[in-house]
Formats: sequence, structure tokens, C-alpha cells
Amino acid sequence: MQEEQKNSQDSEFMLEPVPENKRRSTASQVMVWIGFGYAVTGLIVGGTLGGYGGGGGLPPAEAVLAIVLGMGSLFLITSFLGIAAQKTGLNLSLLSRYSYGKKGMIIPMLVMALLTLGWFASILGMIGDIWGAWIGNPSGIIIFDPADLGFQGVAPITLEVFLACFIWGIIFTVTAIKGMGAIEKVANVTAPLILFVAIAVGVVFIQQSGGVSSFLDKASELGGLGIGNGITVVVGSWIAGAVMGVDLFRFNKNVKAVFLCAAACFILTNPVLNIVGYIGAVHIGEFNYVLWMLGVNAIIAVIGVFVWTTALWTTDNGELYCNALYTGPSLDAVGIHVSRKKLVAICGILGTILGSLAFYQLLFENFINVLGSMAPPLCAPILADYFVIGRKKQKKYDSELLDSHPAVRWAGILSFAVGVVLGCIFQYVVPLPYGLPSGLVAMLVSFLVYILIYRLTPDSRIDDEMIAGLGKER
Repeated sequence: MQEEQKNSQDSEFMLEPVPENKRRSTASQVMVWIGFGYAVTGLIVGGTLGGYGGGGGLPPAEAVLAIVLGMGSLFLITSFLGIAAQKTGLNLSLLSRYSYGKKGMIIPMLVMALLTLGWFASILGMIGDIWGAWIGNPSGIIIFDPADLGFQGVAPITLEVFLACFIWGIIFTVTAIKGMGAIEKVANVTAPLILFVAIAVGVVFIQQSGGVSSFLDKASELGGLGIGNGITVVVGSWIAGAVMGVDLFRFNKNVKAVFLCAAACFILTNPVLNIVGYIGAVHIGEFNYVLWMLGVNAIIAVIGVFVWTTALWTTDNGELYCNALYTGPSLDAVGIHVSRKKLVAICGILGTILGSLAFYQLLFENFINVLGSMAPPLCAPILADYFVIGRKKQKKYDSELLDSHPAVRWAGILSFAVGVVLGCIFQYVVPLPYGLPSGLVAMLVSFLVYILIYRLTPDSRIDDEMIAGLGKER
């Protein structure tokens, strides 16, 4: 009990709802979401639509349609999850108790913990690559060569790349330990500059292409990807971020703020990065405009490295911040009490080591594909329970019931399991027609399965008993 009280004093509310008087201003939260949305995946997606990597691309009109439909889907998913988080004040792990159970929620939380750890390490690798390209290898020291491990075509990890990953990993960990307030301060400074530089570079690329007409003529020659696959790429790149959003939305003051924050990421920041990545891939064959900036002059190179590093700072802060909110309550569910700050430090150190040792360069693609197919279905039981079951049983989400849930809720576990299996099958065994996104379709199936089996499990009866017991001595 004493440990629980100690944990409850954590200003980030790892094991309790965020009270109304601790909610953050809408403006500051929007800035966090602008920074959170600035991830290199936005540029990679745009580059893929623009033919980067030789897998075909989309002409301009179809590329824009893929971005609109993909980001529109992510906006809706994130917003609905955000409404549940804002209304209850609960983070993802606590909200999961209502559909997975007090211990059952450990299963989806482990998936998200691994996902955020991998993303943290990967983003450090992205930063290391840029610093390595900027500084070069004046030391002449190679930490190790991936070719020795059978990874052909991957550049050796130099001392400079290693140190860049390690140093920035420690800095990111320190600010994440400080919590949402520190994340907001970083985002307030960097978010406006991030968008300005990205848009400015896109305009320069268009001008260098000979103007809008010349650029569109060149881009119109693209083909081979298909609109369905284009939407798949857009949705798959950020579906895990949509799930993570729950842990940020609980600080919002109202539902309007939820929509504004989701729009900041999926209607403003990410589409801009998609378009800039697309322009870069068509114009210079490279989605990462910072690599181009390094070759302009010293001043532009410094601006590029600064913007890249500080932009990904907010993203990596979000990964660590959310990771503690997955691992902490999971450990607490089995009687192990660890403070949020210690969990952030542990994850930050582990992620820094992984990032410095080329996790991104060696394993990023396979890592994202595997966990990306598993992440979307885990939010389906939450959405189905809150918006379908919760509407029928209006007191189901009463805060007094937070600690009264059974260890396992079978409707959530089973529907999640069905979604994970289908997601992996659609991703690796039997691809869906028209390039439909495997994780998104698996999430829809999980949503329907949860509703269908809820009354066939003990969950419905248990909820009725819990609601009937409200206000009574237990």
C-alpha cells in the first residue's frame, strides 16, 4: 500500500487517472503533437510514394489521394482512442483493464513496450546516420562493420556515429525522465522551426525542378506501386503511433483538444513530411532532405543537423515516456513496484545501447513489419468496449471500478489474439487483395469479434455485478 501511494505521487499519473486540475493547455499539447508527428517515417513514406528504393511509385494525384485516405484513417482512429483517454484520464495500460483485465492487459502492453523501445533505438540510429554524414570519420575508428555479420550494403558504424547515438540517447533519456513538462518545452521551441524548414526545402526542390509544371510532368511518369499499396504504406507507418496517443491525450482538457492534437499530427505535420519526402524522391532520388542540406554550405548543414536532431528529440521523448506507462503498470500488476522515472532511465539506457550498436541500420525494417502487424489489433478491444459496450452500460467506466476488474477479461484477450494471428497471416502468408493494410483489417476484425463474443464470456456478467455494486461497501 505504501509503495502504491508513492507511485501515485508521480506527477505523470502512471497508476491513476489524470485529475482535471492537472490537465495541460491545448496549445502546449498541440505543439507536442506537432513534434511527435515529426518522425522520419513521414519522409520515408513520401519517398516510397515517390519511387524511392525502386519499388515503383505513384503519380501526383494518386500520391495525394493515398496520403489523404491514409492519414484520414489514422486521424479517426487516433481521435476515437483519444476521446476515451480524455474522458477517463487513463493511460493505455489502465484503460486496457476494462477490456483485458488487471493482468490480461500485460499482453498488449508488452507488445507496445517492445515497439517503443525499438523505435527509441531506431530514432537514435537515424540521428547517428546524419551526424556521421556531417562529421565524417576523422578518427578513422570503426566500431564494427555490419558486413562481418552478413549485412551487405550497410555502412560501417564509425566512432562518430556511435558517439552521436550514445550522447543524444542520454540527453533524450534525461528530458523524458522529467516528464510531460520537459517534453512540452522542447516541442514549443522546435515545432515551428521544423515545419518551416521542411516546407522551405520542398519549395526549393520545386524551383530547382523548373517549377510546378516541370515537377508534375516528371512525377507523372511514376507508376507500379498502386493506390491500395500506397494507402497501406501510409497507414502502416503510423498505426502504432495512433495507439501510443492515448498516453498523451489523457492530459487534454476537452474533446476539442483531442481533435486539434490529432489534426496537428495527421493533417498538418505528417502530410507535409509525406509531400516533402515525395518531392525529394522525385527530384534528387532521396527522401531525406537533410542529406541534401549537408552538401549546400556550412550554415545550411548546421541548420539541417540541428532541425533533424531536435525534431526527433520530441519523438524519442514520447517513445520513452510511453514505454514507462506500459512497463510500469504491467510490473505493478504482478506485484513489482517501480517508479516511472526509474523505468524511463532503464529503458533509455537499454535503447541507447541498442541504438549505438546499429539496431536501426540492421534490424529496423523487419522489426517494424513484425510488430506493426501486431500493434493495431490491440486497440480494437479498447474501442469496442468503450464506444459499444460502454454506451450500453453507462457506468462501466466509473473511476471507482478501476481497481475492481478481474485478472483476465477473455473477450479482450481472445479478440486481440485473433487480430494478431490474422495480422501476421495477412502480412506474411496470404496478402490481402487491393493492397489493403494487414494491421488495419486485422484491427477491424478484432473489433467485431470483441462485440460478438463479449456476452459469451464471463465479462458481461462481471461488469453487471461491478456496476450494481457501485456505492456499496465491498
